Amino acid sequence: MRILLVEDNDDLAFGLRRTLEGEGYDVAVAADGPSGIRAALDARPDLVILDVMLPGVDGFGVLRALRERGMTAPVLMLTARGDETDKVHGFGLGADDYVTKPFGLSELVARVGALLRRARPAEPPNAPNADGADETLGFDDVVIDPRSRVVTRGGERVALTPKEFDLLLTFVRRPGEVLSRVSLLRDVWGHAADVLTRTVDIHVAELRRKLERVPAHPRHLVTVWKAGYRFDP
Repeated sequence: MRILLVEDNDDLAFGLRRTLEGEGYDVAVAADGPSGIRAALDARPDLVILDVMLPGVDGFGVLRALRERGMTAPVLMLTARGDETDKVHGFGLGADDYVTKPFGLSELVARVGALLRRARPAEPPNAPNADGADETLGFDDVVIDPRSRVVTRGGERVALTPKEFDLLLTFVRRPGEVLSRVSLLRDVWGHAADVLTRTVDIHVAELRRKLERVPAHPRHLVTVWKAGYRFDP
């Protein structure tokens, strides 16, 4: 698995790289925003670890550039600030997780592993499928292939982040059921302590923008007042 670390603190970058390589990952390092963008687009890593405070282009700018160019690899952001506004902004741009400095290396390694497991391609098509969990799903003109983690709308591929895909799959596999924000955080984000309930709203809004015919008046990803969300096929 290839990881791109975009971090301008040499000591921190060295320590993180050594730790991750010790876990068996192939790690490349970029020390500023512009070189981070170039490295990500050239190497197409399996995961990006991205500091918020970077010279040249900050982490938010890097994240925006990558998502606008169709890069769907999970992004784990590092920040020295625990400000809720920063986190909401990052999740809105497509971040998958946050770690606030100072952090333990074991925590970061655990989060990296969790993100990569969620983004990992499914087993080959001839793998056994006793429970039908990998059956193609869909609604309207949207087709979801859980095995390849590919979503198309009207025959055109839709770029979803790993968390957006996981959230969509959670909804589609539980049609008509009202799902609270807390339950969605548990099922999709795995009780991540740094993840805010507002994060669910941001990801639902992105799914509506990408998949609903009229995002302002959704037919499928419906808000249930003071309760959560419901998927209507």
